[in-house]
Amino acid sequence: MGIFSRCNEAKPIFVGIYSILATGIILSIFFIATSLYSSGYTPFFPFSSPSSSSSSSSSSSSSSSGRYQENGTTSKDTLTMSEYGMTIPIWKTPTGSKFPKLEAFKLTEDMVKSRAKNNVIIVTFGNYAFMDFILNWVKHLTDLHVFNLLVGAMDRKLLEALYWKGVPVFDMGSNMITEDAGWGSPTFHKMGREKVFLINAMLPFGVELLMCDTDMVWLKNPLPYMARYPDADILTSSDQVIPTVTDDSLEVWQQVTGAYNIGIFYWRPTEAAKQLAKEWKELLLSDEKIWDQNGFNDLVHKVLGPSVQGGSTFNGALVYAYDGNLKLGILPASIFCSGHTYFVQAMYKQLWLEPYAVHTTFQYAGTEGKRHRLREAMHFFDPPSYYDSPGGYMSFKPRIPKSLLLGGNHTVDSHFALINYQLKQIRTALAVASLLKRTLVMPAIWCRLDRMWFGHPGIMEGTLTRQPFLCPMDHVFEINVMLKDLPEKEFGPRIEFREYSFLQNPSLPRHVKESILEVDTCDRNSSSCDPFNVTRIDQQGFLHLPQNSTQDELVRVFSSYKDFKVIQFSSMLDVFQGFSDKAMEAKFRNRVQRYVGIWCCVMLRDPGHIYYDMYWDEKPGWKPEPPRTRQDDHPAWG
Repeated sequence: MGIFSRCNEAKPIFVGIYSILATGIILSIFFIATSLYSSGYTPFFPFSSPSSSSSSSSSSSSSSSGRYQENGTTSKDTLTMSEYGMTIPIWKTPTGSKFPKLEAFKLTEDMVKSRAKNNVIIVTFGNYAFMDFILNWVKHLTDLHVFNLLVGAMDRKLLEALYWKGVPVFDMGSNMITEDAGWGSPTFHKMGREKVFLINAMLPFGVELLMCDTDMVWLKNPLPYMARYPDADILTSSDQVIPTVTDDSLEVWQQVTGAYNIGIFYWRPTEAAKQLAKEWKELLLSDEKIWDQNGFNDLVHKVLGPSVQGGSTFNGALVYAYDGNLKLGILPASIFCSGHTYFVQAMYKQLWLEPYAVHTTFQYAGTEGKRHRLREAMHFFDPPSYYDSPGGYMSFKPRIPKSLLLGGNHTVDSHFALINYQLKQIRTALAVASLLKRTLVMPAIWCRLDRMWFGHPGIMEGTLTRQPFLCPMDHVFEINVMLKDLPEKEFGPRIEFREYSFLQNPSLPRHVKESILEVDTCDRNSSSCDPFNVTRIDQQGFLHLPQNSTQDELVRVFSSYKDFKVIQFSSMLDVFQGFSDKAMEAKFRNRVQRYVGIWCCVMLRDPGHIYYDMYWDEKPGWKPEPPRTRQDDHPAWG
């Protein structure tokens, strides 16, 4: 009784303690929720349809601020930009169905400053063709809890689409086409000039500007890094492929030989920066043939040196440039990565650094190649349908002899021997996938030589490229061609494919991950391998398929396993005997022989590139050689 009595006496004390703790927890939740809302954070998947995302948030949106009425407008005739969305969290879609007047999206100082944080704004721009890249760019930033961003829309279609997605957008008034302009085209150059006009428009607002291309992603909040160098007028990325530093400091400017890349650069609203922006714009307006990046490089290099000494920055990190007054810093390519330092060299890994960004330069398959590289690195947010194809998927484990990977010197011959061995397996996989009407998960591809646009000794001297290395798919395959809608009458049905990392992507739904049929091959002459009764999965979970199965056998066997989301072959060697339907085979050959591109380039040869050949093994004596004449300069199918 004495013990229970003392417990009862202490009960009011514990009740008081519990009350204080409960109150503290409630207050903490309130303050966290308030800070997340005010910073612009709202959990949201950006690739759902506008209607679905709008409807899912309509109840909370309509009652939260009173700014919106049921028809999507305010009580005023014209919706101002601050009312439109500068104070509304990113990804929070407006209610109603009526689109505001265009005046609401005009770029103004109030708009920019209401979105800026610590006087910094992050900006990208594009047309509707880059909608998915733009959403990907925004999603990466908001996942990093960076919300001080704006997107410029170059066409009305993108403007409306981003508005309904809840992305802060402004109208650039460019009246740009909505299709992909293509690198190097006149429209591409026009888009580049818009960047210069935009910088000139925003610097007078007095904000610091981080200007980005849409084909890059942020992997780490870059703003603390930019703040390390407060004396810099401009901090720019570059195409440098040889490291000049091994830590995360700025590049040693005297050793940088690559062009300054304007896909990522940071501007402060200083007089020197404004003067450069003004002269840059005037230069481009004076000659429509000047590429915006070349113009920037020419102006900045008018004066280059000496190093900036003293001040609040690191001595020697900045350089006087342009007119001798502008202070310039070059961001390290190891962590503000190009397509080469990230996807080929993996420089950040070798130097044990954390990358801030990757820009999909140094690639060979247009916009499709850029998207695919980001997918390979699992840096691209696709809609749920991408990860759940109705017909299911097919993958295989490539088999490569050690001698092909590591034996002998790294030469053109050894590189093509390695690639060709893989091509033969991939060709078989494409055929099987087309028969089974499944999406092929491409294997990772090993290369012994790098690919560039000019002659080189195999890899770029001074780079950290290891041999052999996992090379991007666009080093070998024409991804843009693989995605074309080729006429089915001539080329057969399209063969869908996915990147090699697809099955490891966290976005892959569980019901796909857990629905895998493992397949290996067996000797059809053995007693345990019955080609007429391949319906049983063994105790280890494998289906045993007779080697060199016919077209009819493959279709018959796997018709019983359509419910499996993934069919995974242990190998593609000796899986398929070949097409019995010769018309189907002709269309397939016509299609897949266009899938492969070139390796470039042999030094001191013109032309110096060598064509890959999907059917190299059918040509006795085939050797990897550049075309002997311009008349011979065409692919095997040309």
